[in-house]
Amino acid sequence: MRTQFTLELVGLSNDLTLMSRLAHDATERITEAVAGADLAATYEVFALDERLQQMFAACESRTMALLALQAPVARDLRHVVTAIQIAGELSRIGRRTETAGQYVYRAHPRPVAPAPVVAALVALGTLAAECVARVGAAVATGRFVTDDDTDSDAVAALCARLHTTLTAPGADVDTGTAIDLALLGSQFQRCVEHAARIARLIRFLDTGIPPETGSLPD
Repeated sequence: MRTQFTLELVGLSNDLTLMSRLAHDATERITEAVAGADLAATYEVFALDERLQQMFAACESRTMALLALQAPVARDLRHVVTAIQIAGELSRIGRRTETAGQYVYRAHPRPVAPAPVVAALVALGTLAAECVARVGAAVATGRFVTDDDTDSDAVAALCARLHTTLTAPGADVDTGTAIDLALLGSQFQRCVEHAARIARLIRFLDTGIPPETGSLPD
């Protein structure tokens, strides 16, 4: 019985590692799609999100079975509960990239925005991809490395840059479009926030220090 439980935990960890890679690929590809009005990259993002949602459903089923049939306690219980929370955050990153991809899809073959705005959006997307890659490495090892508060400062600065670019006198962006582009930027911002949540969950798994309660809404 214990051997089976251990194998299930290993399988769950492997699934989370793969989900992390998919989430990182999605954030990279959507950034490339925005940068180059790349419809092929956009379709890849849609496919990556679909795989993430399928894997999340499988992880959810696996963890429910573990809780019901194995009744884990102490660290084992922490492992199972944390795993499904991490899977949920990774699935939400997929949803964020899919939503961002819809903007590229609707605008194609034109860019989603004028060049200065695209540059600001790409900077946000690049930061999101870096953050997801970092927590993906932590998911693979199960070890919390560092709690880098500079990410929140960086995303705040990039959001301010996007706002300034959208509202500049020569921006040539009407109000409705500016709102849409700000919402597009917020998808990258939320990817960074989901990654930060995953980092706190890894810290909880590694050290027992509870993360902040709750999860970011879909």
